[in-house]
Amino acid sequence: MNTLFTYHYLTKILAGTATTVELMVAALVLGLLLAIIIALATQTKSWFLNTPLNAYIFLIRGTPMLLQFFIIYYGSAQFIWIKASPLWLVLKSPFWCAVIALAINTSAYTAVLINGAIKSVPKGELAACQALGMGKMQAMWHIILPHAMRIALPAYSNEVIMILKGTSLASTITVLELTGVAHQIAARTYMFAEVFLVVGLIYLFINVIIVKVFSKLEKQFAYNPA
Repeated sequence: MNTLFTYHYLTKILAGTATTVELMVAALVLGLLLAIIIALATQTKSWFLNTPLNAYIFLIRGTPMLLQFFIIYYGSAQFIWIKASPLWLVLKSPFWCAVIALAINTSAYTAVLINGAIKSVPKGELAACQALGMGKMQAMWHIILPHAMRIALPAYSNEVIMILKGTSLASTITVLELTGVAHQIAARTYMFAEVFLVVGLIYLFINVIIVKVFSKLEKQFAYNPA
């Protein structure tokens, strides 16, 4: 009976772990795409683009991620026009609300990383591209941005880890990811120390995998300014 009991909750923890990984991957993909768009848009030096984008970055980085979860999940439901629009097909799902909140959060931080990396690329590379007849945006997309991504890679690994930790907030909007499942099990069994210790070790294991993956990527795509 004890074995069956342990197996029952182990399967729940594994399912929660899978949900956590899905949240992290989906948010990172969407967030990185949005961050690249923001970073490239701010390179145009257009006041019309820079003002709202800088305000967006300031707002997201200056407010707690938990607050962003609540605004997207609970706040969107109070607007009738949202519930009557196709957006509601996505926003009515706690999982996708969590993905959107995580993606928006990481997009702001990653955009700053990419912008800083772009500024670190030697100016001579842009001049060389122009000498070869490449337009500014063409050079940015094919030469400057790939180099900037290589420069930003070590710092981006920290952002990935932060998003992994941020997935634990999804439990506050009813998503049964790893932390949410752990809370349910602990509430039923009163084994809070044991359950959360196991969950902590799982988070730590995923962190180790992330660090090792980025370590290999950094060696493979190492940027040598010389």
